[in-house]
Amino acid sequence: MTGLPFDLPGRFWRGNLHTHSDRSDGALSPRETAAVYRDAGYDFVAITDHFRPEYGFPMTDTRELRTDGFTTLIGAELHAPLTEAGQAWHIVAAGLPLDFAAPSSTETGPELARRARAAGAFVGMAHPAASLLSAVDAESLDAAHSVEVYNALADRENRGDSWHLTDVLLNRGHRLTTYAADDAHLQPQDPPPCQAWVHVRAEVLEPDALLAALKAGHFYSSTGPELYDVRVEADVVVVRCSPATKILLSGGHPGAEVAQGTDLTECSLPLALFRGTHCRITIEDASGARAWTNPIHLPPRPAR
Repeated sequence: MTGLPFDLPGRFWRGNLHTHSDRSDGALSPRETAAVYRDAGYDFVAITDHFRPEYGFPMTDTRELRTDGFTTLIGAELHAPLTEAGQAWHIVAAGLPLDFAAPSSTETGPELARRARAAGAFVGMAHPAASLLSAVDAESLDAAHSVEVYNALADRENRGDSWHLTDVLLNRGHRLTTYAADDAHLQPQDPPPCQAWVHVRAEVLEPDALLAALKAGHFYSSTGPELYDVRVEADVVVVRCSPATKILLSGGHPGAEVAQGTDLTECSLPLALFRGTHCRITIEDASGARAWTNPIHLPPRPAR
C-alpha cells in the first residue's frame, strides 16, 4: 500500500510545480514570478520555462531567489515530438541540473523524460486532458513519477481535470502519483495565480528534501481545503480535514463512498469496494474548492 504522508516527520510545505516566467512565455521576470508565490504564503516554487529553441532552451536559474523561508526548484517544461494528437509533448521536470542538454532532433518525448529522470528530476505528465493524451501516449511516458491531475490554466478551457486518464493508468498497474498546479504565465488574460498547489511533507525546506519527498509521494494536492490526516484502519479510511461539504472515496472501481454535510471535519468510509485496486480521498468545501490524496493502493481482502 502506498504510504500516506500525514504521520511522517516534518511538516507540509506549500508549493507550485508548474510556472512560467519571461524567460519563455510568462509575463514577469523570474524574480517577480517567485515574489508572487512568496507573498501569497507559498514555501517554494518551481519555475518551469518552456525548454524550446525559440526561447534558447532556458533552464531558469532561481538559486539567488532562495531565502530562509522560501526556496525554489530548478526545472523546465520539456517538449519533443509527437503525441497521438500530433502535438508536442509537455513534460514538467523539477529538479533538473542547470546544464541539462537540449533535446536532439530525434529524441522522443519518452526518451527526453527518461533522461530528465536519470538527471535527478521529478517528472510530471503535464495537463494530459488539455494535451488530449491517449492511454497509449501516457503508457509510453514510462519515466513519469506523477500525473498533473488538475491544471488551473487548462481549466479555463474546461480541460483542467485529468483524473479519468489517471484512473485508467492506475488500473493498468502503473504506480503514479498525482499533483495539481497553476501552470501560471501571469499574463493579463490568464486566471489569477495561486489556484492549485501541492503540500509536500519534509523535515526541512530544502530543494533536495522536497524532491525526495515528491518522488516518494509524500504530498497531497489542493485548490483550497486542507487535509490534516488520512489513514487506513482495518476496513475503513479515516479522514480529518478543514470544513468540507463532501468527503469522497473513489478510485479504481466505478462506484464511490460519500459523506456529505455542512461543515464536515472528519469521517470514516468503508474500503470494501476498492480492495485489490486503488482509491483516493477527495474533499470539497462550500466554495467548490477541492483537495486530493495521492492514490492509495490496497491489497485484496485476505482469504478467510
